[in-house]
Amino acid sequence: MDEITKSIIVKGEISQIYSVWKDFANFPRFMKNIESVTPTGEGLSHWVMRGPLDVRFEWDARVTRMEENSRIAWASSDGDMKTSGQVTFKQLSNNETEITVTMHYVPPAGALGEAAAALFSQPEQRVEEDLRNFKAYVEGMYNRLPTSS
Repeated sequence: MDEITKSIIVKGEISQIYSVWKDFANFPRFMKNIESVTPTGEGLSHWVMRGPLDVRFEWDARVTRMEENSRIAWASSDGDMKTSGQVTFKQLSNNETEITVTMHYVPPAGALGEAAAALFSQPEQRVEEDLRNFKAYVEGMYNRLPTSS
């Protein structure tokens, strides 16, 4: 099992940023390889990820902890990917929020494993890219107010 921890600072109120993150259906908008996230029940969702050569990975996940404006934790429960982790939110000064993602994952074996190996060849860079995309997405949503000059 591999573990990744990455953080980023996003301009915006913690409640706004948490609200966007907790709606997993938003993830395909900022996570490069996530094709869809479909809610399937209270705290449950079905994930589809597209890998190299159009290989699809599918799994179910459940939220194991949800603390408003503070933390969301998850674990996969079935499917091609074994993953768990948490994201924490910390309000900083100057209308900024620090987001920290800690993720554990076990890539699948066999033919899917070969595609996953290519997909996860640089997992820390992938998480950093997803966080940068999230920052751009959220700041684009909430920070379009005109500035006075």
